Amino acid sequence: MKPVQIRRALALSQVLEEITEIWCQWRRQKLPLYLFLAMCFNLVVAPLVYAATGEQLSRSQSWGLGLLGLVTLGLSIYLFFVMFVPEKF
Repeated sequence: MKPVQIRRALALSQVLEEITEIWCQWRRQKLPLYLFLAMCFNLVVAPLVYAATGEQLSRSQSWGLGLLGLVTLGLSIYLFFVMFVPEKF
């Protein structure tokens, strides 16, 4: 094999090792995944809030209100389960 091909193969194996490590960490730690999904969902919610206010709020305020709404919804769902299924917690 040529030296360039060897370097590419080594780089590819390092990338595969990193992907495997990230995958293993993801299986153990769910919070970063949930935060990422909430931020992605907020990309849909923030423009809706911005449009619903008649553009009286800035985009950053709409983003903050959307995120606040998602956090409030998440806490209410969590507290609902804590109240009605306390054995799990």
